[in-house]
Amino acid sequence: MHPKNILVIFFILFVATGILAGFIQKPKPTLYIIGDSTVRNTNEGYGGWGSFIQELFDTTKINVSNQAMAGRSTRTFVKEGRWDKVMSTLQPGDFVIMQFGHNEGSEPDTSRSGYRGVLRGTGEETKTLTWKNGEKEVVHTYGWYLRKFIKDAKSKGATPIVASMIPRNQWKDGKVVLASDTFGKWAAGVAQEEGIYFIDLNKITANKYEQMGPEQVKLLFPTDHTHTNPEGARINAASVVEGLKQNKKHPLNRFLKKS
Repeated sequence: MHPKNILVIFFILFVATGILAGFIQKPKPTLYIIGDSTVRNTNEGYGGWGSFIQELFDTTKINVSNQAMAGRSTRTFVKEGRWDKVMSTLQPGDFVIMQFGHNEGSEPDTSRSGYRGVLRGTGEETKTLTWKNGEKEVVHTYGWYLRKFIKDAKSKGATPIVASMIPRNQWKDGKVVLASDTFGKWAAGVAQEEGIYFIDLNKITANKYEQMGPEQVKLLFPTDHTHTNPEGARINAASVVEGLKQNKKHPLNRFLKKS
């Protein structure tokens, strides 16, 4: 074969390989976020941090899917099939950030006030409830539900991340009241047990609030001590990213916008 023809064939193969690589290029990973109204709040004048965190990521390289829902606890997020929905699309290389704690505190029962509650702690204790229609529900601890999210995500090849709940606008002796003895401690403990990264969002944002002072912080909370306006949501989104950056080797960091 003539040398020129060989060069032409190699050139065609080179171009064809490049075109094929373009077609089979690996899709962008997705960052899924699950939680409650402090993560996703669509009411006018309010905001959840999950709705603003995409501003801090390079969305040409990663998708951000905020699957949080107002009023949900770990228990009801599972019971209503919302976690199953996330699992149905979760792919290897994806990420899941979970932040719960604001709606878990009531005694779990079948009343209006107790339908979201979970058992306290991280153990394997259970409580069986019987609803009016005869349906039985086994309620677990806060830690059990977090472990379910973590193990399920890992089974899909995704990287789970646990964040402690954002702090409420509650103060004592000039300091923000932390969840370090309850849900924050339990979230950290489960993350450590499961060998995954933990973002102490509760503490990171509390430090910011204390620098701002109670009067300035009050402006971030339109009507109560739990739900922030969009400005407050952006503060919490930035806190999540600060927490990520505390581990310089975390794989999610490579998708952050360059500051």
